[in-house]
Amino acid sequence: MADTLQFDLVSPERSLASMQVTEVQIPGSDGDMTAMADHASTITTLRPGVLKVSGPEGESEYVVTGGFAQIGDGGISVLAENAVAKADMTSDTLKGMIDAATDTYAKAQDAKSDMVDAAAKTLADTVAIGDALGISVN
Repeated sequence: MADTLQFDLVSPERSLASMQVTEVQIPGSDGDMTAMADHASTITTLRPGVLKVSGPEGESEYVVTGGFAQIGDGGISVLAENAVAKADMTSDTLKGMIDAATDTYAKAQDAKSDMVDAAAKTLADTVAIGDALGISVN
């Protein structure tokens, strides 16, 4: 059996997961990555996307809208700005995420901020979550 490591997923509201896993697929800002036992120590920022976890107890998926992932000898810790179990995602939840990203993008444009491109990317990634999960927003 593949080596396992500790995985913890927390958001400001609550702890969503704490389990032994064999791999975690992370939607990183600089590209998606898969972390497994003996992975090099890394800290990365998250982009909006689906975080996938595989382990002895099966597979789990979570929607994250940003935050950080820390991979180290002790395991993988994900500190998400917002995280929802895929099973709990609804079109209303996704609409709220898209509305928040749209507001951030509009504010960056109004302020003529140098963050306009980053806000546009966040909005596009958030909309893509619906496509990945087969959820439409009316």
